[in-house]
Amino acid sequence: MFETDTIAAISTPSGTGGIGIIRISGDKAFEIARKIFEGKRSFDSFRSHTINYGKIVDPSTNETIDEVLLSRMDGPNTFTREDVIEINCHGGIAVQKRIIELVVREGARIAEPGEFTKRAFLNGRIDLTQAEAVIDLINSKTEAGSRAAVDQLEGKLSEKLKEVRKRLIELIAHIEVTVDYPEHDIEEITGQKIYEELNAIGSKLNNIIKNFDKGRIIREGISVVIVGRPNVGKSSLLNELSGKNKAIVTDIPGTTRDIIEEYVNIEGIPVKLIDTAGIRQTEDVVEKIGVEKARKSIESADLVIMMVDAGSGINSEDLEIMKAAREICNRKLIVLINKIDVADETSIKNIENTFDDVRTIRASIKEEKGIEELERAITESFVRDEIKTGSEMLVTNVRHKSLIDKAINNINDARTAFESGMPLDCLTIDIKNAAEHIGQITGESVSEDVMKSIFSRFCLGK
Repeated sequence: MFETDTIAAISTPSGTGGIGIIRISGDKAFEIARKIFEGKRSFDSFRSHTINYGKIVDPSTNETIDEVLLSRMDGPNTFTREDVIEINCHGGIAVQKRIIELVVREGARIAEPGEFTKRAFLNGRIDLTQAEAVIDLINSKTEAGSRAAVDQLEGKLSEKLKEVRKRLIELIAHIEVTVDYPEHDIEEITGQKIYEELNAIGSKLNNIIKNFDKGRIIREGISVVIVGRPNVGKSSLLNELSGKNKAIVTDIPGTTRDIIEEYVNIEGIPVKLIDTAGIRQTEDVVEKIGVEKARKSIESADLVIMMVDAGSGINSEDLEIMKAAREICNRKLIVLINKIDVADETSIKNIENTFDDVRTIRASIKEEKGIEELERAITESFVRDEIKTGSEMLVTNVRHKSLIDKAINNINDARTAFESGMPLDCLTIDIKNAAEHIGQITGESVSEDVMKSIFSRFCLGK
């Protein structure tokens, strides 16, 4: 599992920029740097963790490729615990491409996605939960999300889980001692202590995952689908909330044919807004596909905003959409009554009475009325104060939650076996399974396939 190839990658986003960073890690990192870097002093005179000015030169032609800053970092005091070189060059596409090609030609290979972090895990610098926190930190969309990822990166979750696994392994040792030395007649005392310890461990694991829904929202955000018949203002609402003219807005019904998504930050909560095609009966083949996609989006939504045109009032299409939304989505629902600037009070009241069992909000996207109230309603629908992170550690990863659930089930099975009067050694397999599931979270017992799945989500260069 421990690969020894020297790896290299461009660690900054592709495209034109002020700075580009090329990272090299492995036994040949310093050898490659000696060949391609020319500074005022020799490479061997550079101290570890210093930045040095010079040029990248192609040794075969003696051509200067770029002026750079080169960082030398001696292992094991590096992210990968290997010798690491970082080249800060200019951010042009052609420059970075030439340097990375030169590095590969001199003995490195292109790193796989997440391979630097994978090596940090394999070399014992971080555990698997911390490795997963790296990609969560990169992908975090709000301050709350980044704080949760940093907590995990610092090992707060690992610390709790490793303590649980240690206690489970100690229980197994106690059981084996009891079974191996039956003449001491301590099974009854040992059994009661093991039962009490299983209760305590089960409670601890339940406490760890009790705020998973909060953690999931912080990590993944709230999925909010905007539905309604054509031309009620769905695309205008998306543009207003996101602050971008992402969706085309016209007076022609059926303009939006596909799903349009945009992430926004509403009071510290990541919200994925999904603008859908107007739901209606249509003969247009492309629009039909859009309507079907809209229905599928409703199925997976955390919240549905149904928009109604106050100017034209309620019609049969609105009632059909509401019926579909109720049937498809058992989740939260808000009715946004748009275009109140062109409607009289009687028409607006009629709409509110029609949907009297659902929260309704009056709005005029054109005049920017009702937007703040809608944003408050979105966050209040998910209990804003509970979503904000405090001092507690949050489980945000579905993989972690699933494995902790399995460990809790194993512990419950062991407790049931004890309550049924079964011998202590019959409890061992369930306790071992619980320890195995916890070990899969931290990486103490994890398969290569699981690691491949996790690190495949990383970007190149990290």
